[in-house]
Amino acid sequence: MSEVVATKQKVGKEEETSSRIRIKIAAYDHKIIDQSVKTIMETVERSGAAVRGPVPLPTEIKRYTVNRSTFVHKNAREQYEMRIHKRLLDILEPNAKVIDALQHLNLPAGVDVEIKM
Repeated sequence: MSEVVATKQKVGKEEETSSRIRIKIAAYDHKIIDQSVKTIMETVERSGAAVRGPVPLPTEIKRYTVNRSTFVHKNAREQYEMRIHKRLLDILEPNAKVIDALQHLNLPAGVDVEIKM
């Protein structure tokens, strides 16, 4: 019985390791990132591949605290923060047409795209 269970696990892993492209998108503005994700999804669907996502990843918040004054007034401080919004897309069973369409895609400034095959 243990042999049957082991073969089912192997089959499951082989199905998961089929070809896919993982796209990780990051930007400071959530409106720009949503617009970019929509553009990428439309391009991929027009090229004939399936898309899984977008999966919203946790927003990274960087906080900085600086003194307002240079000399005295230690308690007077200013706080700044930067929010980095992230999304994850999976393109299942990509073909050459999809890859070519992604290479010629124009996205707005301020959008960081990371592609893993």
